Amino acid sequence: MELDLATALADGRTEYDKMVAGDWYRYRFGPELAELTTSTQRTCRRITALYDEDRDAAEALFRELLGSVGEGADFRPPFYLDYGHRLHVGERTFINADFLTLGGGEIRIGADVLIGPSVRLYTPTHVLDPELRPQGWERVSSITIEDGVWLGGSVVVCPGVTIGARSVVGAGSVVTKDVPPDVIVAGNPARVVRPLQPEV
Repeated sequence: MELDLATALADGRTEYDKMVAGDWYRYRFGPELAELTTSTQRTCRRITALYDEDRDAAEALFRELLGSVGEGADFRPPFYLDYGHRLHVGERTFINADFLTLGGGEIRIGADVLIGPSVRLYTPTHVLDPELRPQGWERVSSITIEDGVWLGGSVVVCPGVTIGARSVVGAGSVVTKDVPPDVIVAGNPARVVRPLQPEV
């Protein structure tokens, strides 16, 4: 959906409300957005600092920060989030170091997911018009990673993508469109390499 500038400027909602609705908003103009991201990023740094000296306290802060965290979910710092409450992590999921989520789109990660180091989940899309882009217009789209998925190191997942259950995304891949369940994908852009076959 293209930006209708007149309609967007006349919209009286806060930038946060427009963001969570998936509408165009200006991420540089909402003081509530700056406050949320600053607070979230401060908490991420606090968790990293605490992790070695008091792992229980670090894990408690992690659970407080996120929208929801399933039993047995585990992580390795450092990690970087813009809006912790927009991230949901399922049971027994493991998030390796240098994990980043960008933007305010909702991200739902299922159970038993393996997330390799330096994975990036991007939810925002900026306006394409080069004159409007510097004004900070963007919209967010949710990302869903279903149960049992494995994301290799340095994978990038783009806005609006769903990765189907049990699928594997090869290291360094850029996922620009939905991935069906039970396949291996790799490349930039990621493409299906083959069906996932049980190891015997």
